[in-house]
Amino acid sequence: MRKFVLCFLVGLVCSASVIAQVKTLPFSKYITERKGLQNAYNAISIQKNATVAFLGGSITYNSGWRDKVCAYLKERFPATKFHFIAAGIPSLGSLPHTFRLSRDVLDSGKVDLLFLEAAVNDQVNGTDSVTQVQSLEGIVRHAKTNNPLMDIVMMSFADPDKTKLYDSGIVPTSVANHELVADHYQLPSINLAKAIRDKLANNEFSWEKDFKDLHPSPFGQELYFEAIKDLLSSSLSKAKQQKATKLPALLNKGSFTRGRYLSIETAENKNGWELVKSWTPEDGLGTRPGFVKVPMLVSTVAGSSFTLKFKGNAVGMAIVSGSDAGIVSYSIDNGAEKQLDLFTQWSKSLHLPWYVLFGSNLADTDHVLKVTISAEKNQNSKGTACRIVNFLIN
Repeated sequence: MRKFVLCFLVGLVCSASVIAQVKTLPFSKYITERKGLQNAYNAISIQKNATVAFLGGSITYNSGWRDKVCAYLKERFPATKFHFIAAGIPSLGSLPHTFRLSRDVLDSGKVDLLFLEAAVNDQVNGTDSVTQVQSLEGIVRHAKTNNPLMDIVMMSFADPDKTKLYDSGIVPTSVANHELVADHYQLPSINLAKAIRDKLANNEFSWEKDFKDLHPSPFGQELYFEAIKDLLSSSLSKAKQQKATKLPALLNKGSFTRGRYLSIETAENKNGWELVKSWTPEDGLGTRPGFVKVPMLVSTVAGSSFTLKFKGNAVGMAIVSGSDAGIVSYSIDNGAEKQLDLFTQWSKSLHLPWYVLFGSNLADTDHVLKVTISAEKNQNSKGTACRIVNFLIN
């Protein structure tokens, strides 16, 4: 018995020794500073008046790393007057961000530092690679056009699918596109998807017990903050020459560099549609902030139609897709009629904010869009509803 106990204790000591010998991977391996944050430094340290915005999905919306970054900046620069813009909305990726950028961020005034994340929702929502680039580049150029001195930090957060891809030797498309745009515009970037994967492989912690979800536990939120703090500590530590640089050539000529919302009141020839001043669901399903108790153009009847005159090279709509979401038929300038299924894999349980494009890479001129609710419907849908919050124009 004594021999068994002795062996057991030796085993515990050996296990503890192995754990203690795990060398933590530094976050600096996953941070690419490029041109750094020289302009944010000027606003924060010299002008002592800075606006910092956070644009992203639920990981940005939820309490955690964002609050910690705000607290860190205020503590480190107590003499600076900060204005923080929390522009995270759950479920939204780069396509929604590029069209809501003006209203949710830029209209608040000059922004000095923007944190941008979309890699998780771009992958989860199935946004194709080209649209990701058009959207991410659109955000960057639109922001830089608004304020050439704005610094932008691009971040790719972690999820189990990305970890599996990295384990197979594949760089996730959404991460690759974040890095592509960041490199083209020489923006700082943090690849937290790779950092978390490598730290898991290094046995520093467990996804199930510690990180727990793609919406990180407090433990995971702290890891995200520590990585961002590493970048801020390095880039905001010394004065650098402040200057606006000329934007490089477009990565994609169809990028949404002037994305904006267009009011639903601009729809014409409405047949079967109702303008609801403050929409709320009647079926008890969940909603998202900014997509409930707001005006919506609504129809639940097949055959309902409208036309929309617009000027630009892209057009779409922001909707809420619930359990009765339908299918719409549409055409641009009397062209070939196409269909879009508005029902998503989450629609059964949530009136999901969903952004769809009717057309992009159009001639940058006047157009007419016609939309009709189809009599066909997704086999999983309960109806033929279409609830429009905004039109999307570039």
